[in-house]
Amino acid sequence: WPLSLLVVELVTVFRVFNYRFSESFQTQRRLRVATFVTACDVACCVCRCWCCSRLFTPQHGSFSPSCHCSTVVPTFTLTTMSKRARNDADEGQDGSSNKAMRAVATTSNGALVNDDKLQYMSGFGNEFTSEALPGALPVGQNVPQRCPYGLYAEQLSGSAFTAPRETNFRTWLYRILPSVKHNPFAPAEHELLFSDFDSLKPDPQQMRWNPFDIQEDKDFVESLCTLAGAGSASARHGTAIHVYGCGKSMNDKCFYNSDGHFLIVPQQGTLHITTEFGKMTVSPNEICVIQRGMHFSVNVDGPSRGYINEIYGGHYRLPNLGPIGANGLAAPRDFLTPVAWYEDRECDYTVINKYQGSLFTVKMGHSPFNVVAWHGNYVPYKYDLAKFMVINATAFDHADPSIFTVLTCPSSEPGTAVVDFVIFPPRWAVQDHTFRPPYYHRNCMSEFMGLITGHYEAKAQGFLPGGGSLHSMMTPHGPDSQCFEQASTVKLKPERVADGTQSFMFESSLGLKVTDWARNGGKLQPDYYKAWADIKRHFDPTKRFPDSSA
Repeated sequence: WPLSLLVVELVTVFRVFNYRFSESFQTQRRLRVATFVTACDVACCVCRCWCCSRLFTPQHGSFSPSCHCSTVVPTFTLTTMSKRARNDADEGQDGSSNKAMRAVATTSNGALVNDDKLQYMSGFGNEFTSEALPGALPVGQNVPQRCPYGLYAEQLSGSAFTAPRETNFRTWLYRILPSVKHNPFAPAEHELLFSDFDSLKPDPQQMRWNPFDIQEDKDFVESLCTLAGAGSASARHGTAIHVYGCGKSMNDKCFYNSDGHFLIVPQQGTLHITTEFGKMTVSPNEICVIQRGMHFSVNVDGPSRGYINEIYGGHYRLPNLGPIGANGLAAPRDFLTPVAWYEDRECDYTVINKYQGSLFTVKMGHSPFNVVAWHGNYVPYKYDLAKFMVINATAFDHADPSIFTVLTCPSSEPGTAVVDFVIFPPRWAVQDHTFRPPYYHRNCMSEFMGLITGHYEAKAQGFLPGGGSLHSMMTPHGPDSQCFEQASTVKLKPERVADGTQSFMFESSLGLKVTDWARNGGKLQPDYYKAWADIKRHFDPTKRFPDSSA
């Protein structure tokens, strides 16, 4: 051990000497990377600062120096880079001068997670830090006079500056060029993306749609179609439901939404999403949230389809657990945020902006995914629905479906959501003396349902993956005749429910209106009301069931 420390200090002294007398900034960067990496390769437990002799010890898989010396290498967070990542830092992943950098990431509140060959940070609502080059984040302040590596500091605000601390969201981005460097905005046409819901006629009829088409010649943004919504994007209150069905990647194009946040639910095909914060892979039975203002681009491997919920105000958050206690439903640790990644690439790039329901395009001469480092709590994230901890009734009757809430966007009315995102995952049903499928219901909320895979327990026929249904506020709905007859007479025993199935619901306190495309696009099932036409009368005033508790 003493010998290892001696080698560390000798190597550090040698490298720092060269660093101080180097004339090239690029050489300086590589030397200080090599200094710390070499030191930590020799003695992986401790590194010492050459100028102040402070020792650095590993925290959460990376070194977090307490030294603030501005002239010496070990002020940088590195040391957990793999050999491949170190090579990438010097040469670029493709060996070219336009480097695409993977991340060296740390988080002040969460752990690093590897998933789908990408790296993520774990946690919901955390303060994250991530950098793709060691030392790219300023130390002790947000806007130094000169940022490391010649970067620009840019803040992305997700809430008002004076919002309460628990609802205050912002992230500092350190980028090669600021996002303001672009040409003027120009209007863009998109006939099926809609937001003027006040102009639509209301219709309380139960509605159900066959699977929506996949347009293989279109990319993610080009294929967006609005089904229903309420409220106003300009007033920043309301919600919209969209679907996408595409087969083409967004090459040298990206999208950002000034109107609200996107909750994306893939039903078919994996989405490879590049954001300013890093890369995510989102597959069916996973969801992701891209928040207001965040640039992102979607690549696909083939035909892809899914659903989107957009909220114009507020933020998605985890529901309060109340008497459930500290644990249950979606665990904060299972939400994953990408680590910093950037590309330094000059090109003809198109940025698409959604603003007050209309689309605009803007040209720039470089990739917008040029953020080398960032820190904050306003981030994109993904979640695997298979990790949801299901709670259910174990004696009799139903618990309300709110126990299946993954995310919620609260309204100003306590306990009432602008939108709840609810799932109906595989689970056990064990209730005695109980009609176990979803009961007949009239709700003060609007319910849009989609099906990712399998079949829905209350309606085995007609409700197909890639399709949807809407039951408007106070419009009655419930199981069809076949489901009722079977569930009313079956011998009750513990059984698995919804294995191989995943359905979900966007439930809103707002009265949703459907668009003309949703009515006339050829997917609406005109005979959906007949699902309940065969319901029989069972009433007999002279007979009571022998197992009645009345």
